[in-house]
Amino acid sequence: MFQEEREHLIRVKRPFDGFVQEEARVSPYSLVPFDRNRYSVMCTEAGKVVEIRAYADRIVIVSQGEQVGEHGRRFGRQKTIYNPWHYLPILERKPGALRNGEPFQHWELPQALKETEATLKRYPDWDRQFVSILCAVPAYGLVEVTQACEEALREKTVSKDVILNLLNRHQDEGQPPSLQIPEHLRQIPEPIADLTRYDRLRKDVACDAG
Repeated sequence: MFQEEREHLIRVKRPFDGFVQEEARVSPYSLVPFDRNRYSVMCTEAGKVVEIRAYADRIVIVSQGEQVGEHGRRFGRQKTIYNPWHYLPILERKPGALRNGEPFQHWELPQALKETEATLKRYPDWDRQFVSILCAVPAYGLVEVTQACEEALREKTVSKDVILNLLNRHQDEGQPPSLQIPEHLRQIPEPIADLTRYDRLRKDVACDAG
């Protein structure tokens, strides 16, 4: 019967947005509980009440209409699921947390960033330098930061200052888009440079001086 009726059914233009929603308060560790597990959210949401939207395969956390976290849904119990990027503002204030902070223990980063971290460990302040590089990701994007790290590794000049300088240089190399002036704003006729006016001005000034 389904096959017979199939051609008469109306096709859904977008996937059905089906989820179970409930509210929860974010803990001081930027975690929200759901179905006996805990999921991280942006650390700026600590202490706030957020909406948890539970899909069959993922968990989405929303605050004031803005998404502040998303994870693949885990089943079982007593699991804590972190997204280390949620804690980047904390790292910026306390770079030492990179050494033993639980959210950063199994951080899946691009290979170039991992190699950069390993290279920087020869410096006493390696964690502060590496955190500065990570904090450039929101501004430049993960792809651009990874490419800058790859370039520094090739040149054997790995440091925070070199990588940030490469990012700034790459940004400056971009050409600004050409300005398209609407036809109704064009000045018609276009002005013609008349340098004789400058000569006349010089003569007038000379006469006044005489």
